[in-house]
Amino acid sequence: MQQSARYNAVLELIGEIFKDLRPADVIINAYLRERKYIGSGDRRFIAETVWKLIRHRRRLEFEAGSDDPRRILLVYLKDEDPDLIFGAGEYAPPALTKEEKIWLKNLKEDVYPPDVEAECPKWLFDKIGDTALLKSLNEPASADLRINRGTRESVLQKLRGEGLFFAPTPYSPIGIRSSERVNLNNCIAYKEGEVEVQDEASQLAAILCDVKPEHKIVDYCAGAGGKSLAIASLLNGGGKIEAHDVDQRRLEQIKPRLERLQIKNVEPVQSVEGRSYDRFIIDAPCSGTGTWRRSPDAKFRLTPQKLSDLNKIQSELLDIAFEHTRPGGRIVYITCSILRDENEDIVNAFTARNSKVRHVDLQQLWEKLLEAPYPGRNREFLHFSPLTTNTDGFFFTVLEKAA
Repeated sequence: MQQSARYNAVLELIGEIFKDLRPADVIINAYLRERKYIGSGDRRFIAETVWKLIRHRRRLEFEAGSDDPRRILLVYLKDEDPDLIFGAGEYAPPALTKEEKIWLKNLKEDVYPPDVEAECPKWLFDKIGDTALLKSLNEPASADLRINRGTRESVLQKLRGEGLFFAPTPYSPIGIRSSERVNLNNCIAYKEGEVEVQDEASQLAAILCDVKPEHKIVDYCAGAGGKSLAIASLLNGGGKIEAHDVDQRRLEQIKPRLERLQIKNVEPVQSVEGRSYDRFIIDAPCSGTGTWRRSPDAKFRLTPQKLSDLNKIQSELLDIAFEHTRPGGRIVYITCSILRDENEDIVNAFTARNSKVRHVDLQQLWEKLLEAPYPGRNREFLHFSPLTTNTDGFFFTVLEKAA
């Protein structure tokens, strides 16, 4: 493809993505899938450029003084000769109008407001109030894998033999990391189920559930089953994990993963009625603010109303967990959010209305299960972030129900 045609594809994509109706990866994948004639090099250029535009959307909008995708692209390309791209060929974006040329010539450079500097919508910036954290969440994430079978060293050696270079993660004893982009489609270790994609913070959350084969365990908001799969692997095939999700279509996604990973101790269930558990694990539906490194477009789809709706669900989930956790059992509450609204505030409101639960000392739990230094600031709530632990943003707490 000519460069002009590449940028026309970019413009078409951001025109759809910036409507903030659907996830960017879904839009990009569908666009490229429908255009099989686009070569691999062009696909890579288009996708990488689109993600750059998403990550710098606030600054580009500020400089453009507009949220119009065409003007945003013009600002992005302001140091290029626009006549080599716009109107340069049959598949190029339309040529610049006289008005656009004047506008482009008169662009001014102003100091970014703090929320623009942090690449965050204003209402979320005011809520979070941590520019350094927000900037760290706008950087691309590392590629983290979890060891499913075999030793970490044996898997690292096998991957090196495939030309893939990973290093041990600093906290999780079952994690490996690459700072480079990794394509696992042809990876033998992945196909044979020796490794699974999982961020280090998510691995640590699974370890800190502190499960035993004799425990009755439910992963209540299992989604596609990431935590269930990790816990099953930690149990070395012993015990049983029940995986539940209200969206049965999401839960169906666990089945091919179970087969590839050769895991037999996970059972999808449709209800927990009449049951009680030793470990009631809630990987709560949340804003996903902690995963913005991987989904920077998600920050633009979040609204105060959506956050309020999520808070109601999170509160209800803790009440359900209390009802179905046996005396002496534990409720594990996890989010991939950095927002206090979804974390401490939800848990504190729950403990205030339930005197029969107490916080488990997370530092003691960590030191019992892990050798790395405890990264938390207190013993009740544990936060992970790219700024402090070089992971996704996660929140973790454990509550024990009185016997």
